[in-house]
Amino acid sequence: MTGRNLYTDHVALVEGLEREGGGWAHERLVQSGALWGGEPVEWGRQANENPPVLRTHDRYGHRIDEVEFHPSWHSLMKLSSELGGHSGPWNEPRDGAHVARAAGTLCGGQVEAGHGCPITMTFAAIPALRAQPEVFEEWAPLLLANAYDGELKPAAEKGSAKCGMAMTEKQGGSDVRANTTRAEPIDGDGEYLLSGHKWFCSAPMCDLFLILAQTDEGVSCFAVPRILPDGERNVFRIQRLKDKLGNKSNASSEVEFDGTWGRIVGEPGRGVPTIIEMVAHTRLDCVNGSAAGMRAVVATATWHAAHRSAFGKLLADQPLMKNVLADLAIESEAATSLALRLARAYDEQDTAFKRLATAVGKYWVCKRQAPHAIEAMEVLGGNGYVEESGMPRLVRESPLNSIWEGSGNVNALDTLRALAKSPETFQAFFDEVELASGADARLDAFVADTRAAFEDLESVEVRARRIVERMALSLQGSLLVRNAPPAVADAFCASRLAGDWGNAFGTLPAGTDFDAIVARHTPPV
Repeated sequence: MTGRNLYTDHVALVEGLEREGGGWAHERLVQSGALWGGEPVEWGRQANENPPVLRTHDRYGHRIDEVEFHPSWHSLMKLSSELGGHSGPWNEPRDGAHVARAAGTLCGGQVEAGHGCPITMTFAAIPALRAQPEVFEEWAPLLLANAYDGELKPAAEKGSAKCGMAMTEKQGGSDVRANTTRAEPIDGDGEYLLSGHKWFCSAPMCDLFLILAQTDEGVSCFAVPRILPDGERNVFRIQRLKDKLGNKSNASSEVEFDGTWGRIVGEPGRGVPTIIEMVAHTRLDCVNGSAAGMRAVVATATWHAAHRSAFGKLLADQPLMKNVLADLAIESEAATSLALRLARAYDEQDTAFKRLATAVGKYWVCKRQAPHAIEAMEVLGGNGYVEESGMPRLVRESPLNSIWEGSGNVNALDTLRALAKSPETFQAFFDEVELASGADARLDAFVADTRAAFEDLESVEVRARRIVERMALSLQGSLLVRNAPPAVADAFCASRLAGDWGNAFGTLPAGTDFDAIVARHTPPV
């Protein structure tokens, strides 16, 4: 669907922006929401139907290691950059800046998810680069420029830059301390030469990369440019592009380093704590991205049901279809509410709550996206299984955020790690949850049982997923009870918290105000 305003027709997003402190950005989001709902919808289709192509050599046999994109990719990158999707909170550090950016991400993310990868990484690189002031001073002005140039040439000539990341290797995956890539110092000013392999390097046409490599002191973080200070190309050998399930528009690659020049970021041997600042902000965008994907499929499903007739009346008027649509809508609203509240924690630098809520939100919201997308596809029936509907692309995209930046187990265990290392995170998390105390007996009972799960720490690792799931549901329930319309909050508590729910979407209890919930989430004609 084109011609929509992806901000104003998302009522829960409009309300959440104001509630979480980003209301000052309302008018600009009205404008950007209209932009995203127009021609970029077609760009998204084109970018995924014409995926990037690797050119390792030029016509003379010289190594060039370039990725060629369809023009639609560059149009998406340009629009996101001009709207400040990578830079907003850093260029405009005010109350609600992260919330405003999250709201923008929830608009653009409905259109095309793949190009969000370099946008997110550029945004997330800024906190990590601050660990090395001279590198930050050189690169931050370029990374924060609201412009885009996809050519592989010196960033200073372009006046802007984008940042990528390469951490994982074949033998280690998420266990980055098992990395074998080496970095050898070449002088006393923090310059190194890197040698080794990275199994997953995202967006290889970026201008700068944060990369982990082993030094004598341990795993360290390095800033590696594609173009060297003298204008020559750095050694950055792209071995292949990944043939992925989804995310087709985005180039994900394997790369080899062989005497590749880079500068250290942070202290030698402290690479993981340095780059974790980047990881935290990319995990924030995983939550935003999944919430955007959920909104996209709910908008498609509710709009389709409002216009498709079967068995003598509109699908949207069929009682059982109302149940399915309302259930999908509740899941989407819960994800949006959590995403925006999490963004406010980044605005407020609420370290304790942010630390725990990021891991909890990343685990649960991203985990819910795939079954949610598949159920929404079924609303369209056989038409939903056909590429022209747009639903297959949304379904293929849906598992990604649960895998990127740490899969489900990694984030569930990271929650336990945060609780063990920073016990104050527990109280900060439940202080937020218990702001709704006394408002709904089902929520109160569920939260009490969730807290009780921590009284017995025996086999806690085995139970980690269940514990984190309950924490996420407690937070979402609290947010909806405090802020959502009664119909939404009541249905959420009855189904997710009180157990009056089946094992599939569309099993909300009888008596739910289906019409009010579905109307809230259906795009206007």
